Amino acid sequence: MVCESWKAKLDTYLDGEVPQEEMRAFDTHVRNCPSCSADALSRVQLKRAIQVAGKRFTPGAEFRKRMQQSIAPKPRHSFRLRWTLAAAAAAVLVVGTLTSTYLGNRSGRDHVFSEIADLHVATLASSAPVDVISTDRHTVKPWFQGRIPFAFNLPELQNSGFSLLGGRMTYLEQTPGAHLIYDVGKHHISVFVFQERSLPARLTDSSLLSGELSFNMETWSQGGLRYFVIGDASAANIDSLAKLFKAAS
Repeated sequence: MVCESWKAKLDTYLDGEVPQEEMRAFDTHVRNCPSCSADALSRVQLKRAIQVAGKRFTPGAEFRKRMQQSIAPKPRHSFRLRWTLAAAAAAVLVVGTLTSTYLGNRSGRDHVFSEIADLHVATLASSAPVDVISTDRHTVKPWFQGRIPFAFNLPELQNSGFSLLGGRMTYLEQTPGAHLIYDVGKHHISVFVFQERSLPARLTDSSLLSGELSFNMETWSQGGLRYFVIGDASAANIDSLAKLFKAAS
Protein backbone atom coordinates (compact mmCIF):
# COMPACT_ATOMS: atom_id res chain seq x y z
CA MET A 1 0.00 0.00 0.00
CA VAL A 2 2.90 2.35 0.69
CA CYS A 3 3.95 2.32 -2.98
CA GLU A 4 0.50 2.79 -4.53
CA SER A 5 0.96 6.55 -4.94
CA TRP A 6 4.33 5.96 -6.65
CA LYS A 7 3.05 3.23 -8.95
CA ALA A 8 0.10 5.40 -10.01
CA LYS A 9 2.61 7.80 -11.63
CA LEU A 10 5.08 5.22 -12.97
CA ASP A 11 4.00 5.58 -16.61
CA THR A 12 4.29 9.37 -16.39
CA TYR A 13 7.72 8.96 -14.80
CA LEU A 14 8.94 6.51 -17.46
CA ASP A 15 7.78 8.89 -20.20
CA GLY A 16 9.81 11.70 -18.59
CA GLU A 17 6.72 13.86 -18.00
CA VAL A 18 7.14 14.60 -14.28
CA PRO A 19 8.85 17.75 -12.93
CA GLN A 20 12.62 17.60 -12.46
CA GLU A 21 12.50 17.60 -8.64
CA GLU A 22 9.88 14.84 -8.63
CA MET A 23 11.98 12.94 -11.21
CA ARG A 24 14.93 12.88 -8.81
CA ALA A 25 12.67 11.64 -5.99
CA PHE A 26 11.35 8.91 -8.31
CA ASP A 27 14.91 7.90 -9.26
CA THR A 28 15.80 7.47 -5.59
CA HIS A 29 12.61 5.59 -4.73
CA VAL A 30 12.74 3.18 -7.71
CA ARG A 31 16.42 2.46 -7.03
CA ASN A 32 15.66 1.45 -3.42
CA CYS A 33 12.24 -0.19 -3.78
CA PRO A 34 12.35 -3.73 -5.26
CA SER A 35 8.61 -3.72 -5.97
CA CYS A 36 8.57 -0.43 -7.88
CA SER A 37 11.85 -1.30 -9.61
CA ALA A 38 10.41 -4.59 -10.89
CA ASP A 39 7.18 -2.86 -11.95
CA ALA A 40 9.12 -0.15 -13.80
CA LEU A 41 11.27 -2.74 -15.57
CA SER A 42 8.18 -4.71 -16.61
CA ARG A 43 6.56 -1.61 -18.08
CA VAL A 44 9.70 -0.60 -19.96
CA GLN A 45 9.98 -4.13 -21.40
CA LEU A 46 6.33 -3.96 -22.49
CA LYS A 47 6.78 -0.57 -24.18
CA ARG A 48 9.82 -1.82 -26.10
CA ALA A 49 8.10 -5.06 -27.11
CA ILE A 50 5.14 -3.08 -28.48
CA GLN A 51 7.50 -0.80 -30.42
CA VAL A 52 9.29 -3.78 -31.99
CA ALA A 53 6.04 -5.58 -32.79
CA GLY A 54 4.66 -2.46 -34.45
CA LYS A 55 7.51 -2.50 -36.98
CA ARG A 56 6.82 -6.05 -38.17
CA PHE A 57 5.16 -6.38 -41.59
CA THR A 58 1.81 -8.19 -41.73
CA PRO A 59 0.14 -8.81 -45.13
CA GLY A 60 -3.28 -7.18 -45.43
CA ALA A 61 -6.45 -9.02 -46.40
CA GLU A 62 -6.48 -7.48 -49.89
CA PHE A 63 -2.85 -8.49 -50.52
CA ARG A 64 -3.55 -12.04 -49.36
CA LYS A 65 -6.65 -12.24 -51.57
CA ARG A 66 -4.74 -11.09 -54.68
CA MET A 67 -1.96 -13.62 -54.02
CA GLN A 68 -4.46 -16.45 -53.62
CA GLN A 69 -6.24 -15.47 -56.81
CA SER A 70 -2.98 -15.27 -58.76
CA ILE A 71 -1.92 -18.82 -57.84
CA ALA A 72 -5.32 -20.55 -57.73
CA PRO A 73 -5.63 -23.29 -60.42
CA LYS A 74 -8.41 -22.89 -62.99
CA PRO A 75 -10.34 -25.82 -64.55
CA ARG A 76 -9.51 -24.86 -68.14
CA HIS A 77 -5.74 -24.91 -67.53
CA SER A 78 -3.67 -27.86 -68.58
CA PHE A 79 -2.17 -30.28 -66.08
CA ARG A 80 1.29 -28.82 -66.75
CA LEU A 81 0.14 -25.27 -65.98
CA ARG A 82 -1.61 -26.39 -62.79
CA TRP A 83 1.58 -28.12 -61.70
CA THR A 84 3.59 -24.95 -62.41
CA LEU A 85 1.19 -22.82 -60.38
CA ALA A 86 1.29 -25.29 -57.48
CA ALA A 87 5.08 -25.22 -57.50
CA ALA A 88 5.02 -21.42 -57.52
CA ALA A 89 2.67 -21.40 -54.54
CA ALA A 90 4.98 -23.76 -52.65
CA ALA A 91 7.93 -21.51 -53.46
CA VAL A 92 6.05 -18.47 -52.12
CA LEU A 93 5.29 -20.30 -48.88
CA VAL A 94 8.91 -21.39 -48.46
CA VAL A 95 10.24 -17.89 -49.11
CA GLY A 96 7.66 -16.42 -46.72
CA THR A 97 8.63 -18.87 -43.99
CA LEU A 98 12.36 -18.19 -44.43
CA THR A 99 11.76 -14.44 -44.50
CA SER A 100 9.63 -14.53 -41.33
CA THR A 101 12.30 -16.57 -39.56
CA TYR A 102 15.05 -14.19 -40.64
CA LEU A 103 13.05 -11.10 -39.68
CA GLY A 104 12.11 -12.67 -36.35
CA ASN A 105 15.75 -13.42 -35.52
CA ARG A 106 16.92 -9.99 -36.62
CA SER A 107 14.08 -8.26 -34.79
CA GLY A 108 15.00 -10.04 -31.54
CA ARG A 109 18.67 -9.21 -32.04
CA ASP A 110 18.00 -5.58 -32.90
CA HIS A 111 15.70 -5.25 -29.89
CA VAL A 112 18.45 -6.48 -27.56
CA PHE A 113 21.05 -4.14 -29.08
CA SER A 114 18.68 -1.18 -28.78
CA GLU A 115 17.94 -2.04 -25.16
CA ILE A 116 21.67 -2.24 -24.38
CA ALA A 117 22.08 1.24 -25.85
CA ASP A 118 19.14 2.51 -23.77
CA LEU A 119 20.65 1.06 -20.59
CA HIS A 120 24.00 2.70 -21.40
CA VAL A 121 22.44 6.13 -21.97
CA ALA A 122 20.02 5.95 -19.03
CA THR A 123 22.76 4.94 -16.60
CA LEU A 124 25.13 7.72 -17.63
CA ALA A 125 22.27 10.23 -17.37
CA SER A 126 21.44 9.10 -13.84
CA SER A 127 22.56 11.14 -10.84
CA ALA A 128 24.05 7.93 -9.38
CA PRO A 129 25.33 5.82 -12.30
CA VAL A 130 27.08 3.19 -10.15
CA ASP A 131 26.15 1.44 -6.90
CA VAL A 132 29.69 0.41 -6.02
CA ILE A 133 32.22 3.20 -6.62
CA SER A 134 35.81 2.01 -6.90
CA THR A 135 38.72 1.90 -9.32
CA ASP A 136 39.86 -1.38 -7.74
CA ARG A 137 38.63 -4.50 -9.54
CA HIS A 138 39.15 -6.49 -6.32
CA THR A 139 36.53 -4.30 -4.67
CA VAL A 140 34.04 -4.17 -7.54
CA LYS A 141 34.00 -7.87 -8.44
CA PRO A 142 33.15 -9.18 -4.92
CA TRP A 143 30.31 -6.66 -4.67
CA PHE A 144 28.34 -8.65 -7.28
CA GLN A 145 28.56 -11.93 -5.33
CA GLY A 146 25.07 -12.90 -4.16
CA ARG A 147 23.49 -10.23 -6.35
CA ILE A 148 23.77 -12.01 -9.72
CA PRO A 149 23.68 -15.80 -10.38
CA PHE A 150 27.14 -16.07 -11.97
CA ALA A 151 30.75 -14.97 -11.55
CA PHE A 152 33.04 -13.16 -13.98
CA ASN A 153 36.55 -11.71 -14.06
CA LEU A 154 37.62 -8.11 -14.45
CA PRO A 155 40.79 -7.30 -16.41
CA GLU A 156 43.99 -5.71 -15.16
CA LEU A 157 44.09 -2.14 -16.51
CA GLN A 158 47.64 -1.08 -15.72
CA ASN A 159 49.17 0.89 -18.65
CA SER A 160 46.02 0.24 -20.73
CA GLY A 161 44.66 3.80 -20.78
CA PHE A 162 41.35 2.63 -19.25
CA SER A 163 40.13 3.31 -15.72
CA LEU A 164 37.32 1.62 -13.81
CA LEU A 165 34.64 3.86 -12.26
CA GLY A 166 32.51 1.18 -10.61
CA GLY A 167 29.53 -1.05 -11.27
CA ARG A 168 25.86 -1.74 -10.69
CA MET A 169 23.23 -4.42 -11.19
CA THR A 170 21.11 -4.22 -14.33
CA TYR A 171 18.47 -6.22 -16.19
CA LEU A 172 18.11 -7.25 -19.84
CA GLU A 173 15.10 -9.26 -21.03
CA GLN A 174 14.29 -9.69 -17.29
CA THR A 175 17.72 -11.31 -16.83
CA PRO A 176 19.95 -9.93 -14.04
CA GLY A 177 23.48 -8.96 -15.00
CA ALA A 178 26.47 -6.77 -14.24
CA HIS A 179 27.05 -3.29 -15.62
CA LEU A 180 30.61 -1.92 -15.38
CA ILE A 181 31.58 1.62 -16.39
CA TYR A 182 35.05 2.51 -17.67
CA ASP A 183 36.69 5.75 -18.73
CA VAL A 184 39.10 6.26 -21.60
CA GLY A 185 40.08 9.84 -22.32
CA LYS A 186 36.86 11.82 -21.94
CA HIS A 187 34.63 8.94 -23.00
CA HIS A 188 32.55 6.55 -20.89
CA ILE A 189 32.26 2.91 -21.92
CA SER A 190 29.73 0.43 -20.53
CA VAL A 191 30.47 -3.27 -20.21
CA PHE A 192 27.45 -5.54 -19.65
CA VAL A 193 27.71 -9.19 -18.63
CA PHE A 194 24.75 -11.63 -18.68
CA GLN A 195 24.19 -15.37 -18.78
CA GLU A 196 24.11 -16.45 -22.43
CA ARG A 197 21.33 -19.01 -22.02
CA SER A 198 18.84 -16.38 -20.84
CA LEU A 199 19.16 -14.14 -23.92
CA PRO A 200 17.85 -14.46 -27.52
CA ALA A 201 20.03 -16.40 -29.93
CA ARG A 202 22.09 -14.99 -32.84
CA LEU A 203 23.60 -11.91 -31.20
CA THR A 204 26.93 -12.32 -32.96
CA ASP A 205 26.86 -9.33 -35.32
CA SER A 206 26.58 -5.92 -33.68
CA SER A 207 28.23 -4.03 -36.54
CA LEU A 208 24.95 -3.76 -38.47
CA LEU A 209 23.47 -1.50 -35.81
CA SER A 210 26.47 0.66 -34.93
CA GLY A 211 25.37 3.47 -37.25
CA GLU A 212 21.74 3.37 -36.08
CA LEU A 213 22.68 3.41 -32.40
CA SER A 214 25.27 6.21 -32.72
CA PHE A 215 27.60 4.09 -30.62
CA ASN A 216 30.37 1.61 -31.25
CA MET A 217 29.56 -1.79 -29.80
CA GLU A 218 31.10 -5.24 -29.64
CA THR A 219 29.48 -8.40 -28.28
CA TRP A 220 30.68 -11.97 -27.85
CA SER A 221 29.98 -15.16 -25.92
CA GLN A 222 32.58 -16.74 -23.65
CA GLY A 223 32.32 -19.29 -20.87
CA GLY A 224 28.53 -19.30 -20.94
CA LEU A 225 28.37 -15.52 -20.55
CA ARG A 226 27.38 -12.84 -23.04
CA TYR A 227 29.44 -9.63 -23.03
CA PHE A 228 28.51 -6.25 -24.51
CA VAL A 229 30.98 -3.35 -24.74
CA ILE A 230 29.37 -0.09 -25.86
CA GLY A 231 30.20 3.62 -25.86
CA ASP A 232 30.89 6.72 -27.91
CA ALA A 233 34.64 6.01 -27.77
CA SER A 234 36.43 4.97 -30.95
CA ALA A 235 35.97 1.51 -32.39
CA ALA A 236 39.63 0.85 -31.58
CA ASN A 237 39.08 1.64 -27.89
CA ILE A 238 35.97 -0.55 -27.77
CA ASP A 239 37.95 -3.38 -29.35
CA SER A 240 40.87 -2.90 -26.94
CA LEU A 241 38.65 -3.08 -23.86
CA ALA A 242 36.87 -6.12 -25.30
CA LYS A 243 40.23 -7.85 -25.76
CA LEU A 244 41.17 -7.13 -22.14
CA PHE A 245 37.95 -8.80 -20.96
CA LYS A 246 38.47 -11.77 -23.28
CA ALA A 247 41.95 -12.27 -21.90
CA ALA A 248 40.76 -11.99 -18.29
CA SER A 249 38.04 -14.57 -18.86
